[in-house]
Amino acid sequence: MATGTKFELKMGAATREAFGRTLVELGRSNKDVVVCDADLSKSTMTTYFAQEFPERFFSCGIAEANMVAVGAGLSSSGKIAFVSSFSAFLLNKGFEQLRVTAAYPDVNLKAVGTHSGISIGEDGPSQMSIEDLALACSLPGFAVLSPCDEVSMRAVIHEVAAHKGPVFVRAARAKSPIVYSEGTRFPIGGSHELIAGKDVTLISHGLLVAEAIRAAASLEAEGISARVIDMYSIKPLDRDAVARAARETGAIVAAEEHLTDGGLGVRIAQVTAETTPCVMEFAGVNNVYAESGTPDELLDKYGLRAVNIAAAARKALARKGAR
Repeated sequence: MATGTKFELKMGAATREAFGRTLVELGRSNKDVVVCDADLSKSTMTTYFAQEFPERFFSCGIAEANMVAVGAGLSSSGKIAFVSSFSAFLLNKGFEQLRVTAAYPDVNLKAVGTHSGISIGEDGPSQMSIEDLALACSLPGFAVLSPCDEVSMRAVIHEVAAHKGPVFVRAARAKSPIVYSEGTRFPIGGSHELIAGKDVTLISHGLLVAEAIRAAASLEAEGISARVIDMYSIKPLDRDAVARAARETGAIVAAEEHLTDGGLGVRIAQVTAETTPCVMEFAGVNNVYAESGTPDELLDKYGLRAVNIAAAARKALARKGAR
């Protein structure tokens, strides 16, 4: 994958859809897999599991805090429990329970938040999750993952089911371009270098991976060699990949559909400060709640497009040159 910028980004399914379908596969192969949902199963796509395994599906009503506690209890009894809701509700309403009933006792709970970021669109800011990664990463012992397409989501969910310990997985409402080929592996704590580059590194996750790929193509047309890394594992972070990018390119742009305060960019900056200090720029949601609008309108307005990532890369290169 790291041989150039010639990606054919064909549209695939939403990562929430891939999550729901993969749960059914897990349910067929392992009778210990159980699912809890907070009255949103048709949106989170856990409805597929509910239809095939009604005896292992628990509808907890509009009560994310209670759902997390129920899931933690099931996990403590030996089940592989998945709990799911919109990320905004799962992390904000369920945070105390995620902390006390999952993180502190280190139970084997799998929390999956769908409809993440601002690309949820017309549903508005009350349902837009732009703080979820910051909250999830603050929980000791939690792994935090953000796949970018249906292929990576399927692989990640299988990894999560096999992993011992609490996990948060971020999924999107909108359909996303297919980046990966079937069979690609996504170990927790890893990353994938999608495009090789020597001048600047673009690091992203989720929906913005495709935008980073497009940004690299536009920069290549200007004679700028941009490395692209999909940092699907937000925690634990692939520190070696970050340190190598800082050392070899000297400039990093962190791009994400999340608040720049507390997101992936902050975690990358911590690694560069500890290992190889370099110029950094950030493309994300800047200290604001978005308005209601179509996904495309929102991604355009709040600077989450390839053009914005490319602009951040040019700014980083200018600063690198000034140094």
